[in-house]
Order: sequence, then structure tokens, then C-alpha cells
Amino acid sequence: MSETRPTIVLVHGAFADASSWSGVVELLQRQGYTVVAPANPLRGVKADSAYLASIVNQIDGPVLLVGHSYAGAVISNAATDARNVVGLVFVAAFAPDTDERLGAVAATSKDSLLATAQVQRRYPVGAGDETAPEFLVDPARFHEVFAADLPADRAAVMAATQRPIAAAAFSDPCGPPAWRKLPSWAVVATADRAAGSDLVRSMAQRAGAEIVEVEGSHVIMVSQPRAVLGVIVTAAGAVASPGDR
Repeated sequence: MSETRPTIVLVHGAFADASSWSGVVELLQRQGYTVVAPANPLRGVKADSAYLASIVNQIDGPVLLVGHSYAGAVISNAATDARNVVGLVFVAAFAPDTDERLGAVAATSKDSLLATAQVQRRYPVGAGDETAPEFLVDPARFHEVFAADLPADRAAVMAATQRPIAAAAFSDPCGPPAWRKLPSWAVVATADRAAGSDLVRSMAQRAGAEIVEVEGSHVIMVSQPRAVLGVIVTAAGAVASPGDR
């Protein structure tokens, strides 16, 4: 009997883009998985979750959602509106509960240095002169806070190509989390100075996720793609459905 494998949707977090998943995508494709790594708009939990749910609802068959960092909130919210999500994987990711706001929750981490490394800018909204705040990681702090286990020159490239995130991402209240009804897995990076290893671990425990700890920085999927691959493949195998005989 063959199995129906889920499509694996890899969602990037703040201060990054879909290329942060490139190493994992290559490894998954070598194993025959169908992979989608969409652009996360990074405009707020509500808007980003609706966008992701629309993408997932247009994919035929079951979907395993994988989120890094901020995208943990996005996948958990999106999965409540997507009919075909069968599991969640949190990679150095937030897993918030109903009505939690990421800004307030992130401030509770003792391991995170992110609040001290952000740079605020503004972007236009609407047709007039109105603007809204968004945030970047100070390029001078990017290596230390975000990617300490990568070579400095590689971290510098990531810093130069980072995408800013709107302040709404930190202030939007989260909806009912899909981790309450879906099987979940989590990768905790033990030297995470962005989301904070302590907060990622406690959230994963609260979500009842199967946790794997990996030594590395916040961008663990870049520095340790095979370790992250192993957790995703385990999850995909657990949620795969029997195919036709």
C-alpha cells in the first residue's frame, strides 16, 4: 500500500524571505516531496494568516504547514481556516494562544536579544501621506542576534536582503490556535537569541508538540538543514494517509 504524502508548505518568518528555506527545500525535493515556499507578506498576523490560508486552500490534497519564527503564529492561525492542513511544524517558532500578542509574549523571553537590535522605519499605507511603522534587524547586530552559527559573511548577506515586518505583526491578537486540534512538532534551537530558546521551548511544550532540540542559532533551518529535515520528514510520515491499493 502506498502512502499519500502531504504537500509541505514552508513559511518564512520576519527579517527573512523564502530563500531561507532553500537548503531544506533541496533536501525535501531529493526525497520526492512536493514543496511550496510562499512569500509571507509580513504585514500582520491577521493579514498574513488569511493570505497563507488562501494559498493552502488552493493546494490539492493534505498539507503539512512548517513555520519559522513569526510564521509559527501565521501557520497556527491560517490552519484554522484551511481545510486540508494535517499537521504543524514549528521551527524556532512562536506558537501563541488565543488573544496573545507577539510583542507582549516576546518580551517575556530572557534569552532573546531582539528588542535591543531592531531598527524602526515607516512605510506608506493608503493613498494619502499616512505611514505605519515597520522593523528591521540592525545589520551590525544581525550576526550576533539572528545567525551566530553562520559565517559572518553569510550572515551579512542575509542582513542585507532581510525583509522588514510591520508593527501589526507584534500587536495583532492571535486567534484560536490550530495546535489545539492538529498534531504538532517543534524544533528548538538551543542558542536562539532572536525568538529566545526559553520562549520557543515553553510554547512548544504548551502546544503538546513533539520537541527536538538542536544546537544552533535562530536560523537553524539554514545552519542545520538536515536536522530540520529530519523533523519535517518524521511529521510528514506521521500524517501521511494510506493510498489506494
